[in-house]
Amino acid sequence: MLSHYFALDSHTGGGLQEQLRKAMLDAIHAGVIPPEEALPSCRKLSTQLGVSRNTVALVYERLVDDGYLVSRPRSGYYLHDAYRADGSEGAASMMLPQPVMDAPNWNKRLTSRPSYLQNVLRPSQWMTFDYPFIYGQLDQRLFPMEAWRGASRRVMGAQRERCWLHDRYDQDDPMLIEQLRSRVLPKRGIHAQKDEILITMGAQNALFLIAQLLLNRQTRVAVENPGYREAINVLLHQGAEISYQPVDHEGICLDDNSARCDYLYVTPSHQVPTGVTMSAERRQQLMQQVNRYDQIILEDDYDAEINFDYQAQPALKSTAIGSRVIYMSSLSKPLSPGLRLGYLVADAELIDELRALRRLMYRHPPSGLQQQLAQFLAQGHYDRYLRTFNAEMRARWEVLEETVCREMPHCQRISEAYASAFWLALPEQYDSQRLAWQAAQQGVLIEPGFQHFFSQVPPRHYMRLGYGVIGVEAIPEGIKRLASVL
Repeated sequence: MLSHYFALDSHTGGGLQEQLRKAMLDAIHAGVIPPEEALPSCRKLSTQLGVSRNTVALVYERLVDDGYLVSRPRSGYYLHDAYRADGSEGAASMMLPQPVMDAPNWNKRLTSRPSYLQNVLRPSQWMTFDYPFIYGQLDQRLFPMEAWRGASRRVMGAQRERCWLHDRYDQDDPMLIEQLRSRVLPKRGIHAQKDEILITMGAQNALFLIAQLLLNRQTRVAVENPGYREAINVLLHQGAEISYQPVDHEGICLDDNSARCDYLYVTPSHQVPTGVTMSAERRQQLMQQVNRYDQIILEDDYDAEINFDYQAQPALKSTAIGSRVIYMSSLSKPLSPGLRLGYLVADAELIDELRALRRLMYRHPPSGLQQQLAQFLAQGHYDRYLRTFNAEMRARWEVLEETVCREMPHCQRISEAYASAFWLALPEQYDSQRLAWQAAQQGVLIEPGFQHFFSQVPPRHYMRLGYGVIGVEAIPEGIKRLASVL
């Protein structure tokens, strides 16, 4: 009998029906259910698993409805013929491995090698660390689940049109565009028309679209060094010539090299990874340069929605050179990196071409997700969540600042107050990669800083500490452990 295959675990997520259905589907696809043998009766299986007969009966009936099982009167439930693994025609027989004949040589066919581009390395199981000072992830406990579900119910309510089921070809949800125009962008000083906004699958996808449309091997782009490696990878993949500009306490340094570029990719609000804010003087110098040399700024305002600095400067897009700025930002950063929704703002003529290019890739981000986010914004849930979220992040920043100053006084914080991560300089004799390895043995996850530099011999004494995942109560102990390793 196969009841042992359907063991349920009360400690795992999901209800009993969900667990039992998954276990039975696994057994069906694995081909372990004899095609001519009846499955255990509802009474027998419920007794063995310690669940109600109704639970088993409901799972059986739904599997019948879905075509996995058949019900034979006065006999029981049997495997559907389509899933027989006895050599007859069916899905199970088609799953058998076939011999490989004359496999193609993909090495000769590849026209580019994205896998050769260096990435910022992080442990895949970062969530298992007791003290994860990792950047780019968020504490799931903060996610406004009930409000998000409420927005979903409004979209999928029985009385509403189900337009999210339709293909919109290349158009975005008009309600989401309006919410961005009226509630999100004005906070950064940006006033855009409807035809000047495009929804993307995150800010990095926005940059990829821009690079595909505007860059080639004759294009020169000035970037920050250290900088956002994944963004530079996008530019390199397109074949652009890169000018690596140093970063100081005022932001990107401008010189003759930057003046000869066609585009400048910058993160002015909080530079990646240093967290430095571009000064008013440097902003003015940048604006004068782009006007003089007919340049375009690619402004990545990645943390616009989680910038809880009360003195934050407006976006470059909002200034007098706004028509020379392509603005990118993310709606995933404050909510969840898994949502993968962002947007870009540019002149309507450029947006038209970007929309056409996006149509060739994936037409548009999922309509249902766009509408759900639009409802989330329209009902005021987003603004209320941001107030709570930013207050929590501000508290974490302050605890981290206090603890670092007390436990690691020989470390210098380079990042601005209330930046979304700490960029720390250790004494030059320290190696942050070695420190990261040793700290990991103590359950502490940090990010070595050398990965963000683009020089032949990057400095080894910088590190980045994120605080979006780690709870405020765990920060002091985590820093104490890191200090003990130092």
